[in-house]
Amino acid sequence: MSLNKLNPLDFSQPSIRVLHLTWFAFFLSFVVWFSHAPLKPLITETLDMSGAQWKALLILNVALTIPARIVIGILVDKFGPRNVFSGLLACSGLLCLAFAASQTFEQLALTRFLLGFVGAGFVIGIRMVGEWFPARQVGLAEGIYGGWGNFGSAAAAFTLPTLAVVVFGSLGGWRAAIACTGLIAIVYGGIFYWRARNTPKGSTYFKPKKSGGLEVSSKRDFWFYIAMNVPMYAILAVLAWRLGPSNISLLTQSSVYLMYLVLLCLFIFQFSQIYRVNKDMLKHGVPEHDKYEFKQVAVLSWAYFVTFGSELAVVSMLPAFFLETFTQLSLAEAGMLGGAFAFMNLVARPGGGWISDNFGRRRSMSIFIGGLAVGYFVLSQVGGGWPVWLAVMAVMCCSFFVQAGEGAVFAMVPLVKRRMTGQIAGMAGAYGNVGAVTYLTAYSFMDASTFFLVIGASAVATFFLVQMLAEPKGHMSEMMADGTLQKIELT
Repeated sequence: MSLNKLNPLDFSQPSIRVLHLTWFAFFLSFVVWFSHAPLKPLITETLDMSGAQWKALLILNVALTIPARIVIGILVDKFGPRNVFSGLLACSGLLCLAFAASQTFEQLALTRFLLGFVGAGFVIGIRMVGEWFPARQVGLAEGIYGGWGNFGSAAAAFTLPTLAVVVFGSLGGWRAAIACTGLIAIVYGGIFYWRARNTPKGSTYFKPKKSGGLEVSSKRDFWFYIAMNVPMYAILAVLAWRLGPSNISLLTQSSVYLMYLVLLCLFIFQFSQIYRVNKDMLKHGVPEHDKYEFKQVAVLSWAYFVTFGSELAVVSMLPAFFLETFTQLSLAEAGMLGGAFAFMNLVARPGGGWISDNFGRRRSMSIFIGGLAVGYFVLSQVGGGWPVWLAVMAVMCCSFFVQAGEGAVFAMVPLVKRRMTGQIAGMAGAYGNVGAVTYLTAYSFMDASTFFLVIGASAVATFFLVQMLAEPKGHMSEMMADGTLQKIELT
């Protein structure tokens, strides 16, 4: 296989076989994660749910993924992708079965909140794919992994309504449809453990020197890193308030205050862990060969906030948006059209990674984020007077830029600092979920047109942040177990 050409159909290559094993694991995690979205009418009718309760369920579905991606990033760097992905699929499959069996809204809310942990599966494959492909191929490889895996939400939208209504044929058919996705995830968790490997034969799996937080290179970056953690806790506090008695009333006021206290304690604990990891750096500095710019991590995180964050939010509400805007559509038709947004993942995210590999990281990301801003402004104008086909075309054009932008972000994540790729991917991924919770919380207060305008405006601000991104050049250095220095080429 040529260094600069990646053929995803060349199954004679071990790296290609691992790529396909890994993207399908991610694909299943997304099927499980978004199995509820296209079945809204059936679920709400079965449990007599209000519109506010459904919107709360959408927010809960992405809330836990914020801290989960940080935790999973740490676990991946320490224990390896094979162990962590297998365990995550098995656990999420069991939670999926519990969601399908729920008899009250409170049970639905709890299991859907816990299922947010499966969304952290994305981080695992980023580290694994980064281990198996060189820098000139990693953007396309990560794009295939992310794009084909993200298609799981579209696959759920295309298949689950038909499975629930036609195959199982009753109001409770949604339970059987969702349970099937959980059983498949459990089985594939075993297959992944059996067939996957963390690194190519003879390669070293670099691990962080310490666990609990990112290693940074300067005192300024230390405080910058602390500040970057604040939005993750702030949006979870907003979520607790949104679920309180003054809004949806899922939590009592005492429970809301308890959540605030828990979040404060978690922030203090995380600060102590970050300090523990970096205290030697704060006293003695970092050797020149081991330095990297935390600014890179921050910009990539905010770029993922607006790209993946908006995708998660839009995928969650789009089937219902089509059903309510174009009243002539059936549930299955609305689900399939809503899935059009995620459908573009098949080509857009790999395309974004390939363009980033070949035409510059910052330039590519700037184009994609500018394009998605325009796309969301167009979607804000979609109404019942539009032809359905034109609305679908607008959705797919917008989603191309969204998902190509995601591909460009994670084309660069493995090039920042190899031994911390899992944690860096975890932080960027967590910001994607911060974006999702932020946007879905905004959506719970406004109509769809205003919602799309809000996303477009935030994309414009992110466009200017991306101009601060530094293009990776030369090589990064990692210390081997025997104390020797290994250089990893970035070009």
